[in-house]
Amino acid sequence: MRVLIVFASMSGNTEDMAELIKAELATNGVEIDMEEMDGYNASELLNYDGVLIGSYTWGDGDLPYEAEDFAEELAELDLTGVIAAVFGSGDRVYPAFCEAVHTFESILRNSGATVTAKGLEIEFDPNTDEERAACRSFANTFLTALKQRQTV
Repeated sequence: MRVLIVFASMSGNTEDMAELIKAELATNGVEIDMEEMDGYNASELLNYDGVLIGSYTWGDGDLPYEAEDFAEELAELDLTGVIAAVFGSGDRVYPAFCEAVHTFESILRNSGATVTAKGLEIEFDPNTDEERAACRSFANTFLTALKQRQTV
């Protein structure tokens, strides 16, 4: 199985989440490519069995500037049959905590993708045992759905 993790991370928090998710998937024999979202061609994700999208939320619920072009391209794709999930970091001081996660989930669903796990939202970086466990659990929920899809 080939999985793509594509992410946007300014302070490294979302990248830390991506690394934890990648490590968990790798322990299950999954081949993973991890790419930064800025400048990544969204149509490339069609070459994978599953896709994980990670993004921090900017300001009052906006996508970060480095995610905007990717999000626009993603919205134009037919993602029917694509297994996907979204994760991201945020700051609870803002009213729309981790809104980028919800935005990407909507784009994926509207484009026909199957979003397999509830979006993973973590404040700042995954620095507690509970948050690291949440990243591993998220990865395993995604992997279970991916395996089920491949056996159908």
